[in-house]
Amino acid sequence: MSKAFVKDDGDDGVGEDQEEQDARRAGPTGTAYITAAGFRRLQLELEHLWKVERPKVTSEVTAAAAQGDRSENAEYIYGKKRLREIDRRVRFLRKRLDALTIVRPSPEQEGKIFFGARVSLEDEDGGRVVYRLVGSDEFDLAGGEISIESPLARALLGKTVGDVVTVSRPKGSAEYTVVGIEYVVVERGPA
Repeated sequence: MSKAFVKDDGDDGVGEDQEEQDARRAGPTGTAYITAAGFRRLQLELEHLWKVERPKVTSEVTAAAAQGDRSENAEYIYGKKRLREIDRRVRFLRKRLDALTIVRPSPEQEGKIFFGARVSLEDEDGGRVVYRLVGSDEFDLAGGEISIESPLARALLGKTVGDVVTVSRPKGSAEYTVVGIEYVVVERGPA
């Protein structure tokens, strides 16, 4: 049989195309800014994958391979697939960490909204929300961290306390009044 019709063990169909998709997902417009805490979380993920997860899966694959026929060995097949996933993520994280720029707040930013700001907003109904503007690699809506690429974050850039911003949303426009701005260093562990 021709090599063109045989799937190599190392070929899972995920190559550069998948890595390019990950890069696009991480930064839709190529923004490579990140907070120090976000950078540290990515470093910890890389370290965990490389020093803990990969060796564990490698030993599981080795044990599964010792059982004999690999073509019908589900543990071996799943383990190899998991190794490829880990390796792909490790490659992505290494490239991404090299491309990222850590942004730290400067004293000149005080009083205005820029990258890294924690912003308190009041909506039209008097409800209050707090968001922190972070990089596209670290946003966590449930944790109150929104990407600098989001429409709300873009509308807030450069604003001061008392300013009103209007944001278009799928369910209609919303108006927010800026009621507080602070720059704090947030050090969180891996999520």
